[in-house]
Amino acid sequence: MANRLIKPMNYMPIDLHQDSIIDNTPESTVAQMENLEDQNQTDAQVAGATAILSIGNIASRVLGLVREQVLTYLFGASAAIDAFKAASLIPRAIYDLLIGGQLNGAIVPVLTEVVQTEGRDALWRVVSGLVSMVMTLLLGLFFLVHFFAPQLVQLTAGGTSAATQALAVDLLRITAPGLIFLGLFALLSGTLYALKSFVWPALATLVFNACIAIFTVLLAPPLTILLHTNPLAPISIARPDSGIAAAAIGWTIGAAAQLALQMWGLRRSKIRLTIDWRHPALRKMGKLYLPVMFSLLLDTLIVRFFTYNQATQTGVVGALGYMDWATTLIQFPQGLVATAIALAILPTLSEQSTATNERAFKGTLGLGLRLTWVLIVPAMIGVFVLAQPLVMLLFERGAFTAESTAIVVQATRIYLLGLPFAAVDLLLVYAFYARKDTLTPALIGVASHVVYIVTLLTLLEPLGLYALMAADAIKHLTHATISAVLLRQRIGSYGDRNRLLSTGLRTVLAAAGMGLVGWVTLPYLFEAIGAAGLLQKALLTLVSGALTGGTFLLLAWLLHIEELRWIFRLVRTRLGR
Repeated sequence: MANRLIKPMNYMPIDLHQDSIIDNTPESTVAQMENLEDQNQTDAQVAGATAILSIGNIASRVLGLVREQVLTYLFGASAAIDAFKAASLIPRAIYDLLIGGQLNGAIVPVLTEVVQTEGRDALWRVVSGLVSMVMTLLLGLFFLVHFFAPQLVQLTAGGTSAATQALAVDLLRITAPGLIFLGLFALLSGTLYALKSFVWPALATLVFNACIAIFTVLLAPPLTILLHTNPLAPISIARPDSGIAAAAIGWTIGAAAQLALQMWGLRRSKIRLTIDWRHPALRKMGKLYLPVMFSLLLDTLIVRFFTYNQATQTGVVGALGYMDWATTLIQFPQGLVATAIALAILPTLSEQSTATNERAFKGTLGLGLRLTWVLIVPAMIGVFVLAQPLVMLLFERGAFTAESTAIVVQATRIYLLGLPFAAVDLLLVYAFYARKDTLTPALIGVASHVVYIVTLLTLLEPLGLYALMAADAIKHLTHATISAVLLRQRIGSYGDRNRLLSTGLRTVLAAAGMGLVGWVTLPYLFEAIGAAGLLQKALLTLVSGALTGGTFLLLAWLLHIEELRWIFRLVRTRLGR
């Protein structure tokens, strides 16, 4: 096995799909080798799309961290941050409910089918009708949000002061137009996914985060710097809460910018506004999206607002900010691994499902699951071990204190317990969507939301703010477990079961060894390097990260984790080495 892995290949070793070879007759062998070559090409295409989306996600997460660093540096864990989070949550929640969220699961399989069976001219007619319908809906929602802003803010920030709520209302009216831009962006990016064009959607969040960071810096009122008598002491930053309006302006401009990016990607399309909404594909999308919308109704109108309201009731000032900063750290590996693989694999799974190619469907899904596990488990362990130096490096400056760091570190570590399940679950949900089954994931979502609410109410008194993170982890565990059981009943297997189990076990062992090394050595590195200044924090994070990451790579090589070797080989091939 090891000797076979070092041979130069265009795509991947046959061993990754060894379960496909089951017959030695000449005719069967030829057919199986053709299927294997097709699967290898498909896997390489999926890997290429994953690489594009991962690179885009890395860049966007970095800009997201810059965005949060700007906000934490200028405003810290303050009422202004709570007002901004509440104001941006509302249009984002409505977008997730009606347009975004799992929209790709409803439109990408249908649009993929339209392209395959009717061609691109039919695709443009379908997308034109969809854009026209959604734009009409969004314009109406924009005016409702604008006029009912005080009532909406009361739902998300009812536990904050009157001044904070008033500020949130003003910010909401600034961010409300972003609802229109976000909705149209979701439709156009879904169209690009169906066409297997991943570059422009991959860049969208990068542009969004960059706009928030840039316009916050440019438009916020001048800083008031309170100098200390000790020149070596940290500088304290004071800024009026009204300065947070700059972030809201950047939020809306960012939403418009990412829409413009998708429009540029579709500049040669024939999308036009139309009132012809009679194409059968539009009705099919509507039927697929109804169950998704039902689940999102529960998530957005009940669970999400309930969560934010409970967070503000904990008595922790800046609670919404703490949740968001911890989520930002979680989203880095989530976006880099889970979201990238799931979005890259959805069009291919949809094609294979449409062609009723069950063997290829299982092989592609099995590969996605193995790649997700190989990448997400070490990412989880690494962030868990390095949470303190990461938070100190990224956020602890200006108005963000060491006390804030301790809270975000603890929140991040609890969130991380659910990360592997959330990553695997996203791929399983997209597998249901590729089979044009949106009802099953919606019903699973209802069950997991019930578990979340019960868990949160049970843990809220003993754990306070941290109960929200614990309940979130248990929710992901519940959803992933039910999804895995039900999907396996539908398709029979996830490819080669032995390969899946072997890869999973070896990855856990390598990641556990990495975590142990990092956990033991980090206190000594803190003592040897220190963490007083920015350069020390950066060096501490770099050295500890290199040590833990290097340990995982060494153990992965010793344990022969073949999927990881394949990823490295594919990267070298694409770089022309």
